[in-house]
Amino acid sequence: MKQILRLFDFNAGINYKTEILSGITVALALVPEAVAFALIAGLSPLTGLYAAVVMGIVTSALGGRPGMISGATGAVAIVIIALAKTHGVEYIFATVILAGIIQTLAGILKLGKLIRLVPQPVVYGFVNGLAIIIFMSQLLQFKDSSGNWLTGEPLYVLLSLVVLTMIIIWGMPKLTKAFPASLAAILVVFGLVAILGIDTKTVGDIASIEGGFPPFHIPEIPFTFETLKVILPYASIVAGVGLIESLLTMNIVDEITETRGNGNKEAVAQGTANILSGFFSGMGGCAMIGQSLINISNGARARISGIVASLMLLMFVMFGSGLIEKVPMAALTGLMIMVSVGTFEWASL
Repeated sequence: MKQILRLFDFNAGINYKTEILSGITVALALVPEAVAFALIAGLSPLTGLYAAVVMGIVTSALGGRPGMISGATGAVAIVIIALAKTHGVEYIFATVILAGIIQTLAGILKLGKLIRLVPQPVVYGFVNGLAIIIFMSQLLQFKDSSGNWLTGEPLYVLLSLVVLTMIIIWGMPKLTKAFPASLAAILVVFGLVAILGIDTKTVGDIASIEGGFPPFHIPEIPFTFETLKVILPYASIVAGVGLIESLLTMNIVDEITETRGNGNKEAVAQGTANILSGFFSGMGGCAMIGQSLINISNGARARISGIVASLMLLMFVMFGSGLIEKVPMAALTGLMIMVSVGTFEWASL
C-alpha cells in the first residue's frame, strides 16, 4: 500500500487544491488541441480526445516526470496523415501500438538517458520553435469558416476577449496566487460571454466532443508481414518523434522546477500509454509542452494534476460536452498565446 501511495505522490506534502484546479485548467486547454490534431490527421475528433485521456492518465501515473502533461500532439498527427489517407484509421491504431512497443523497449534498454547529450542550443531551438508554432496556430481562430480573416465587429469582439484573458493571466498572480490565473481567466470570459450574450466562436464551432467511454478495440487489419512493412516505418517515426519531444519537454520542466526526471521511466510510460491508446481507439501522442507549462505555472508539481486533467477530459466527453462546447475559443486562444510567450527562451536572444 505504501508503494501505491508513493506512486501517486500521496503524503508528499503536495497542495491538493492547486493540483486539482490546475488539472481542470489543463483539461479545458486539452480539448481544442486534441480535436484539432485529430482533424489534421483526417480522423474523428474522438480519436484525439480518447488519446489525450489515455495518454494523460498513464504517463501521469507511471511517468518519470511528475507534473508533465501528455496527450494527442501535432508531431504525431503530421506523421500519420499519409497513412490515414491511404489505409484508414485501423492502420493508425496498429501503428500507435507498434510505436508504443518500440518506445517501451527504448526505455527498458536505458536509451532515455541519451537525451542528456542534446546541446543547449538545440534545446533552445526546440523550445523557441514550439513557441512560434503554438502562437501561429492560434491565428486560425481569427479566420472564419471559409478561411478568410475576420473583420469588423467579430474581429473586435474576439480581440477584446483574447486581450482580457491575457491581462487576467498576467495580472492576477501579482494580486493573489490562491487560485490559478489561467482558470480564472477562462471562467471570467466564459461568464462574460454567457451573461451578455456575446456572439463569438466557441469550442462547439470546431467540432462536437460528445462521446462515451473509450471503447476497447483490437485493430481490424490483416496480421501479415505485408501489414508490418506498411506500418513499421510510420511506427518508427512516431516512436522517435514522440520520445524526443517528450524527453526534451521533460528537460525543460526539470529546469523550471529545479528537479530531475527519469528519462528511461518516462520512455516506458510513453510506450505503455501509446499501446493502450491504440487499443482504446486513440491516435497516440506524447508530452505536450504547452499544457505542461500551463500546469507548472499554476504551481502543480505532482502526478495528481495530470490524472485530474485526464479524468476531467473524460467527464467532459461523456457528460459535459454541452457545457464545454459553449466555452469561448477567445479564452483558450488568449491562454495559449500567453503559453507561447512564456515558452519562448528570450534569454537565447
